[in-house]
Amino acid sequence: MSKQTLNNFNPTRDWVLLEDPRKKETEGGIILPDNVKDRLQSNISKILAIGPECKQAEVGDLAMVNPTTSGNIITIEEASYIMIPEHFCMGLFKQ
Repeated sequence: MSKQTLNNFNPTRDWVLLEDPRKKETEGGIILPDNVKDRLQSNISKILAIGPECKQAEVGDLAMVNPTTSGNIITIEEASYIMIPEHFCMGLFKQ
């Protein structure tokens, strides 16, 4: 079995892979407890990979999503990412 890396991950259908917008520490380096992280979510996240059925999203775009959207959190190489269907994107900032 080949190594599971972000470079060889391809979403299926219309799924979009986003950077995890949840802050893990402050800009000053203070590590945040789990109950605070969820309240400091950003609603804009970079698209890292898209499925073959995505119509508008492109890799590198910034996606605006509702911060309370229930995406799927996945882990690849000890880093967390968010998977959502393309229609969960409220808007895109094209890059």
